[in-house]
Amino acid sequence: MKKVGFILNPIAGMGGKVGLKGTDGVLHEAIKRGAQPVAPKRAEEFLKNLRKKREFYTCSGSMGENAFKKVGIEAEIVYETPDITTAEDTKKAAKIMREFVDIIVFVGGDGTACDLLDAVDATLPMLGVPAGVKMYSAVFAYTPRDAAEIVDRLEELEVEEREVMDIDEEAFRKGEFKVKFKGYALTPVHERLQGGKDIVAGNGKKEIAQWIVEEMDDEAVYIIGGGSTTWEIKKAMGINGSFLGIDVVKGKKLLCRDAGEREIINSIGRKTKIIVSPLGGQGFIFGRGNQPISSEVIKKVGKENIVVVATKSKLNALRSLKVDTGDEDVNEMLRGYIDVVVGYKEKRIMKVE
Repeated sequence: MKKVGFILNPIAGMGGKVGLKGTDGVLHEAIKRGAQPVAPKRAEEFLKNLRKKREFYTCSGSMGENAFKKVGIEAEIVYETPDITTAEDTKKAAKIMREFVDIIVFVGGDGTACDLLDAVDATLPMLGVPAGVKMYSAVFAYTPRDAAEIVDRLEELEVEEREVMDIDEEAFRKGEFKVKFKGYALTPVHERLQGGKDIVAGNGKKEIAQWIVEEMDDEAVYIIGGGSTTWEIKKAMGINGSFLGIDVVKGKKLLCRDAGEREIINSIGRKTKIIVSPLGGQGFIFGRGNQPISSEVIKKVGKENIVVVATKSKLNALRSLKVDTGDEDVNEMLRGYIDVVVGYKEKRIMKVE
């Protein structure tokens, strides 16, 4: 039986819904804005979907033990978690586990992946359960359920070296995109494992923006996600929008810049639309980088009022679009097929998984 180390970063993802684009160095501000823990629920979803019994080794309290108790799975505690956790606790726990486990499963984002890489290098496989705001590394499963499937099949899977990346959160909050390559980690080979994100450039963004702006209803509220394609839309309206954040617009005027979840919900009107573009090269339209457009926001707005925009070159590199809102009912609502605006008065149908 495979021995599995399990490390939960309890603060991962807390800065997402409140518009902070991460939690590194801004935890207190995130809490002040009303942020709630995200990672524990993602951990529980992973554990609930396991079908094969494993020997689990984890940390006490919020770094693992609580999640195991919540779902009724036994795990041996090998690291005592302090009241306030830091990256050093992740590293210390990983160094203990690497002596006897076959793989470390972690719940967090790119920062947690980098901490694990520092602790174990490429001597031990790792697998990420996505819970952070930023997940540019190629060590994450698409969803917690996919991570459970991978762990269930460990005996039959090979491992390969995959990129671990990190993004400068301070620069990210200022609208600057600075990604750093940290190194290679061993990860199980599986089709439900995400690839490394690319910054995909392509022509047609201005044409997309022109049509979107022409078709806008001045009586409707528009929740516009981040990214280079939606940035062209914001520029075409002449607003002082955010390149990477979520902006709320009505009558081509900016209502809220770089909005968090609560601000977005408070802005929803009788007629509201969401405009998003798949971020990076993985195809996620919800659940990566735009967490303020939460499952609650999506339920209030409705699938029929979601507008997806993307260049043809980006779509050509994608098999499908993906969603990972943290709410399986909303994920299921979004799955199927959706129109994607790819040019001026031009659309393409894409599958959503």
